[in-house]
Amino acid sequence: MNNVRIFTTPILDGIKIKEYKGLVIVRNVRAINVVRDFFTVFRDFFGGRSGSYQKVIKVMQDEIITETKEEVKKLGANAIVDFSLDFENIGSKRKSLLMATAKGTAVIIE
Repeated sequence: MNNVRIFTTPILDGIKIKEYKGLVIVRNVRAINVVRDFFTVFRDFFGGRSGSYQKVIKVMQDEIITETKEEVKKLGANAIVDFSLDFENIGSKRKSLLMATAKGTAVIIE
């Protein structure tokens, strides 16, 4: 059961779900650097991609997927179905916080 498989669909075509183990929800909240926020204001005005924000989001994404797999294993499952990962800015103008939330159902598949 080392490899936890992640599926974004609730129904697996050709794979039998033997048991549903329960809901898994994982959150990751990160403060965003003030300097990064300052330069993002210019990008918002002039347009363009924010490489620094993309790096933060990638790190958060990797962390939350790892944490989700750990939670699935704790429930004795080997997969998660109906997996989704969302990002949201929950900060204010003075302090930006970025939150990632992942959720799905832990299952045992054949």
